[in-house]
Amino acid sequence: MKNKYHLPTPIGIALIEGNANGVEKISVLSETPERNFQDTELTEAAEQLKAYFKGELQEFNFSIQPQGTAFQQRVWQELLKIPFGKTTSYLELSKRLGDPKAIRAVASANGKNPLWIVVPCHRVIGSDGSLTGYAGGIWRKKWLLEHESPAQQQRLF
Repeated sequence: MKNKYHLPTPIGIALIEGNANGVEKISVLSETPERNFQDTELTEAAEQLKAYFKGELQEFNFSIQPQGTAFQQRVWQELLKIPFGKTTSYLELSKRLGDPKAIRAVASANGKNPLWIVVPCHRVIGSDGSLTGYAGGIWRKKWLLEHESPAQQQRLF
């Protein structure tokens, strides 16, 4: 059984799901939930996300258990290597995975990332520096990038 934790953030309610083995999913809700969950097994993840949004944390260290295909897992592992405050392109990510032609597959895996913010898919942008699709909405992607690196983002956007 999955435990749940609802966490208010500046850009929506985060829904954290998982169990004692780790967090499986973090997503952002588009509307306020009818029932508020705050299961204690997920408190550490919630506390780290709070610190992130306060600007006090740049790297998460709670246990994660994302569910996906072997290829998706490889892409998500590569996303974890993108430093806080930095961005990369889908093409560059494809090259790091060993196949520049896999750009669409990489973009698809990026879009299926189940761990919002923690696996930083928001740090992947177009080769020309443009913001591209983001499951949480482009406005959230822009907010996250500005939150992580205001000086750099003013130059990019």
